[in-house]
Amino acid sequence: MFEKVLVANRGEIALRVIRACKELGIRTLAIYSEADVDSLHVQLADESICIGAAPSTESYLKIDRIMSAAEIGDVDAIHPGYGFLAENPHFAEVCESCNIKFIGPSSQAMQAMGDKNAARAAARKAGVPVTPGSDGIVETESDAIKIAKKIGYPVMIKATAGGGGRGMRTAHNEPSLQSAFHSARHEAEKAFGNDQVYLEKLITNPHHVEFQIIADSHGHLVHLGERDCSIQRRNQKVIEECPSPLMTASLRKKMGHAAIKLAKSVGYENAGTIEFLLDQDRHFYFIEMNTRIQVEHTITEEVYGCDLVKEQIRIAAGEPLSEHVAHATPRLHAIECRINAEDPAKDFQPTPGRIDFYYAPGGRGVRIDSHVYTGYTVPPYYDSLIAKIITVGATRINAIERMRRALDEYYITGIKTTVPFHAAIMRNGEFRAGNYDTGFIERVMSSGKLDLTSRPIRLRE
Repeated sequence: MFEKVLVANRGEIALRVIRACKELGIRTLAIYSEADVDSLHVQLADESICIGAAPSTESYLKIDRIMSAAEIGDVDAIHPGYGFLAENPHFAEVCESCNIKFIGPSSQAMQAMGDKNAARAAARKAGVPVTPGSDGIVETESDAIKIAKKIGYPVMIKATAGGGGRGMRTAHNEPSLQSAFHSARHEAEKAFGNDQVYLEKLITNPHHVEFQIIADSHGHLVHLGERDCSIQRRNQKVIEECPSPLMTASLRKKMGHAAIKLAKSVGYENAGTIEFLLDQDRHFYFIEMNTRIQVEHTITEEVYGCDLVKEQIRIAAGEPLSEHVAHATPRLHAIECRINAEDPAKDFQPTPGRIDFYYAPGGRGVRIDSHVYTGYTVPPYYDSLIAKIITVGATRINAIERMRRALDEYYITGIKTTVPFHAAIMRNGEFRAGNYDTGFIERVMSSGKLDLTSRPIRLRE
């Protein structure tokens, strides 16, 4: 097992990795920007090194500074978390060349599946269904128009290096395609340093379902069921649940087999997710693979009784899959709400600033993954995620009721958060019935029927 791990991230995922390392008896080295000097991950790590100014381009995305910190700290391995450099094959290559273990897939597997266009090609080769679309990179606007005419509108323009909903645009006709093509490329270049895009047919009103896979270096590869990530806003997930309310045993078997087949075809090792769109007739199509741990890994952990981050570390150290993971079966239902420092009443405008008072809910079946506390200042430079609240129940409705109760207990002052928004979703009849798809939030927000009145407990601060 490793002696010391550098955590190449910040926020709640950095804290999550540090806690996993502590339970495995591994020392940790935190890196941080000047804006994160008071962050919990810095305080709870065994050691910490500042690697630059607040903007991520001057700190968390600086491979040379991270590797310098790794050398100074004499670490055995680096865990990238999610986001930032987690899916950067060059970063993985640099780690490999420096004899520092990258806790994730190999750079080769990441290259094969991290580029979304290459991943579609790999899926076709493995016999996994993909959405109709371009055969490769779309270089020009005229090429995009020709492909769209062939596969039919609406279409989705996607960045090959995309993630987090960036570099994605929808086009319903030729004029909208012309503008969407260029804006997608511009956003992709700005976000990823890569403006390459491809086209695929837009599946209307689908469910977004991802399968968690995990593989060791001893030939063991399993899936741990699915997560439904259809509750999205601007192509970014906000609520996830496991299992999917749309799933059947036979469909899970087919999709799980396809996920394993694809991961095996590229020699994948460590944790990852195979993502599908599921249409109203329960036909599924591969869309991409995330070659890292996901934000929403928590609900799989709760349903399947495992620790995916500890498993990542064990696999990277050369150990086989734990028996309880290799033979895990679902036992419960879990829901995750992503709590962001945003004001849902003002079109989810970011609300960085000081948290004057913070009280997290608790009780049976409630898990909070968060790096914030009373007096913490949410910086304006990074993603606005400040917490994840996960509830577990014997049934889906039990998990929903527990989430509704927990959200009403969540008490945060000083900044606006999305807690009232999530509480309103938990009271929504369509969501409670499982009748939703990727267009759900847009519909309920435009209807004006979503009650954003906050119902938190009142505490004396």
